Amino acid sequence: MLLWLTNYLTQFDSGFGVFRYLTLRTICSVLTSLFVSLMLGPYLIRHLTNKQIGQSIRDDGPKTHFEKTGTPTMGGLLILISIMLSTLCWMDVSNRYVLVVMLVTLLFGVIGLIDDYKKIINNDPKGLSAKYKYTAQSIVGLGAAVYLYQSAVLPVETQLIVPFFKAFVFDLGWLYIVLAYFVIVGSSNAVNLTDGLDGLAILPTVMVAGALAIFAYVTGHVRFAAYLGIPYVPGVGEVVIFCGAIVGSGLGFLWFNTYPAQVFMGDIGALSLGAALGVIAIVTRQELVLFIMGGVFVMETVSVILQVGSYKLTGKRIFRMAPLHHHYELKGWPEPRVIVRFWIITVILVLIGLASLKIR
Repeated sequence: MLLWLTNYLTQFDSGFGVFRYLTLRTICSVLTSLFVSLMLGPYLIRHLTNKQIGQSIRDDGPKTHFEKTGTPTMGGLLILISIMLSTLCWMDVSNRYVLVVMLVTLLFGVIGLIDDYKKIINNDPKGLSAKYKYTAQSIVGLGAAVYLYQSAVLPVETQLIVPFFKAFVFDLGWLYIVLAYFVIVGSSNAVNLTDGLDGLAILPTVMVAGALAIFAYVTGHVRFAAYLGIPYVPGVGEVVIFCGAIVGSGLGFLWFNTYPAQVFMGDIGALSLGAALGVIAIVTRQELVLFIMGGVFVMETVSVILQVGSYKLTGKRIFRMAPLHHHYELKGWPEPRVIVRFWIITVILVLIGLASLKIR
């Protein structure tokens, strides 16, 4: 909206033309989403508290979590509202990459909303059954994958790029749909599994989104892409503004979600943010880099897979509890220690992912 307004005002004052630059609009996007989240946060927390929309805690979880019972959840609404308002203000919504990213984020948010609603109304910590949740995720993820495959104009849009190796580029063909589907759905569930401690999921999400913003910018810039030896995808640079909105809204949410949390994001936030990271990585052709930078999300997911597999096959557990952050809690680590150390790991992994821009 504001982008359209500034373009219109350019005919009266050429100074408004500065808002055509992606860098400035990204900064505006970060600040807008941050401001919206900080302003709406207290109101939303009061509203959720008055409506008794509180978190229910699993009986088999760490005992230290029982004191969190009743903490307002569904705070992901704050994140989604902030992101959407900011992107509508500063993004070119006619861009097909923008439309896909926004739609996938919103639809996964709806799935999370239904899941959170069932948890709260039915007082069932399990919420929406895995069958229905995964089916809904699959429909959205597969739909986005098929659309991106069919609308691809350049060969690079459906190729697999291997980080650190410039010559390793693979034409995927229809396998692109399979890859895109698993990246979107897998990333969504991985962030959701990580969202178990105060601030544990949101800051890694912010850091990964910030790094993906850099990838989106250089991938959509013909000169930078040529200089760095990465694929040039026309139009994908606009997605950097969406990444900026995630960063701003995430930092705003962290203001209220940091230990001890005043509000939890719930599945509405975790599922939508994870899907957003996945689809952004796809359109920027950085699926494998996302795997590196989101290593904390990967570790949490793998810990669950190993735990379930081991118990079903041998009757024994590998970890004291899965996901992985609960294992360290049961080992005696205080919650803030687990959170901060996982943040530090994410910083390292994000830097490794960014290094792939030059080490090729």
